[in-house]
Amino acid sequence: MTHKIYTEFDFILPRGLLDVEGNLHRQGVMRLATAKDEMIVKKNRAAQENTAYAAIVMLSQVIIRLGNLTEITPDLLENLFSRDLAYLREFYNRINQQGDAYIPVQCPQCNTNFQVELALAGES
Repeated sequence: MTHKIYTEFDFILPRGLLDVEGNLHRQGVMRLATAKDEMIVKKNRAAQENTAYAAIVMLSQVIIRLGNLTEITPDLLENLFSRDLAYLREFYNRINQQGDAYIPVQCPQCNTNFQVELALAGES
């Protein structure tokens, strides 16, 4: 019996990232982090000087798509709303450390809090 290992996970940002043209990007895909990603973060000068920036550098490595954007850089992610950055940190932790397929969300219409199973890339 073979087990399928999922390495990419779909997400939807609570608010979304506004690009320079005013387009809002909310749907994205994050992959699991690798040792190489960690080494890139450790070598990044801005991450060395500011540990909070290390999270942005790591997210730029593991987010492979955000809306129609496929080149995700730390400079781009600096424009995230605080709520979206917190969401991405939690999402990253869930898929990389906890192995948990559930994440807390809030309904944008009624503000009800509940948990949903993470949508795995490639599944419908």
